Amino acid sequence: MRRQRLWLVLAVLALGALLFVWRLGAVGQWDETPAIFAASGRAMAETGDWLTPRVNGHPRFDKPVLIYWLIGGFTALLPAGWDPLGSWASTLPSALAMIALMLGLALTVLPRSGPWVALEAALAFGLSPLVLVWGRVSVSDPLLVACVGLGMLGLWHTYAHPRAPFPWWPWLVLGLGVLTKGPVALVIAVPSLLLFGFWQRDLGGLCRAVRLVPGVALAVLVALPWYVLELLVEGQPFWDSFFGYHNLQRYTAVVNNHAGPWWFYAPVMVIASLPFTPLLLLGIASQLQGCWWRRPLKPEQSLPRFALAWLLFVVLFFSISATKLPSYMLPALPAAALLIALVDAPSRWLTWARWASVLMAAVMAAAFWIAAPLAVQIDSPEIPGLGPALEASGVLVISGGLFALAAIAGAALLWRRGGRWPGSWLLALQLPLVAWQVLGLVPTGELVDQRRQQPVRQLAEQVRLQQRPGEQLAMVGVNKPSLHYYSRKVVLYVGRPPSGLLDLAEQLPPQAPGTALVVIDATTAELPHWQDMPHQQLGAAGIYRLWRVPLEALQQRGQALAASGVESTWRLPNPERY
Repeated sequence: MRRQRLWLVLAVLALGALLFVWRLGAVGQWDETPAIFAASGRAMAETGDWLTPRVNGHPRFDKPVLIYWLIGGFTALLPAGWDPLGSWASTLPSALAMIALMLGLALTVLPRSGPWVALEAALAFGLSPLVLVWGRVSVSDPLLVACVGLGMLGLWHTYAHPRAPFPWWPWLVLGLGVLTKGPVALVIAVPSLLLFGFWQRDLGGLCRAVRLVPGVALAVLVALPWYVLELLVEGQPFWDSFFGYHNLQRYTAVVNNHAGPWWFYAPVMVIASLPFTPLLLLGIASQLQGCWWRRPLKPEQSLPRFALAWLLFVVLFFSISATKLPSYMLPALPAAALLIALVDAPSRWLTWARWASVLMAAVMAAAFWIAAPLAVQIDSPEIPGLGPALEASGVLVISGGLFALAAIAGAALLWRRGGRWPGSWLLALQLPLVAWQVLGLVPTGELVDQRRQQPVRQLAEQVRLQQRPGEQLAMVGVNKPSLHYYSRKVVLYVGRPPSGLLDLAEQLPPQAPGTALVVIDATTAELPHWQDMPHQQLGAAGIYRLWRVPLEALQQRGQALAASGVESTWRLPNPERY
């Protein structure tokens, strides 16, 4: 068993590195949220203020501090010359969190089902399309998922081994989750545990095993000191923004137009589990049936039922939320991976689900091949030239080939073994998809970065070269926080409507040197209120232009807009201002 564990750990680390670390520093900061996280973490390292995250001159209260500490820590540790785009420092926390959770899943499954199924459980999580994307960007979600996932797995392990000591490390990790994204870490973990205990008809035994009340107290104590210090220093603005807006209001009201019907997360879960969705659905159905019609399972045999309670609570909880985002399903995906890898159903249904998964891989292969010659028609104003670049690179053809290889490998094993050896079968379907991340998704991300993000980096360099002493910098229309990140300047961001120009005029009073630098996109520059604005064009990249605008001309245009009835908006409360 010790040798199996060692080889399993090495295999998971190698596959996790391919999925989440391979060419991690080859792309820059993505706009807009990842660039904000990256800038806030870097600011901590550079200013020495490790208490309050700040970005672009504003305090950032939307998330607690742990993700910023990690980004700032890596920023301080990594040589600048080794990480010119800042991507290693900002995205390593997400990548390492995903690899750690893959390892936790594998080691949890190993004693129950052996090394092959353990490896499949890790890959069922790591290969989720949502995880493949979020695991390579600088946001707090991957760290939250790892904290919740590792904490939940540790608590189940404690329940399955009644003589285990106090589960201090699972509750400690859940406390770090509270320090990553707030109370939601415990809001997910505790009700999921209670639902599992109810289905097990052993609620009291579960609570005693995991030491529920002292465990929750320990998790709260881990995070409490930072919250207390932040409230003492920042006061009411932190309370109103973090607890009032980013927690309570996001759940009870629609924020940023992110609304959705009650069934919003059903298609999200289908996409998140591709191409293994049939196995997930069968795993859910078989465990639901068992919850109602079978006697309680022995604790050491209850992992699939535990995963069902975990997944269903996350889906139900966020389905009630008024604000809905696909990333809200990330905490459910470790549970989905367990249900996929540990699916237990009658032979006929299991064979059907496996063949359906093979068929889905084949359909995805066909979709990539059909899309390949059509990619040239992609016309995105923000990503000019993406379609021809995709067609020339061949990544869609390669992606189709890898999904076809997965389908062929899965079909061959099913045909030869009649559905037996499920471990070998699922792994044969998964390994070509690891290659898809390396040869398909990562190159696609680099193509998008070259056309969407690189122009902003180029203009940021122009700003650093052209800016005069005392000259302020603004970005109009398409707002990109990566301009602040790469220029290292405070940027005044305003919108595309006439009120945006008025906001700019009111916030930039005439002063030496009498001009302002304005980064403006081509579409905004053609709007009536920006046409004929006196300016000197200093540079251009992609859809963006760098103008030097006389402040007097900006004031005159702003006064004309105000006289016509346009009202400024910059004084209005905006909890998400950056």
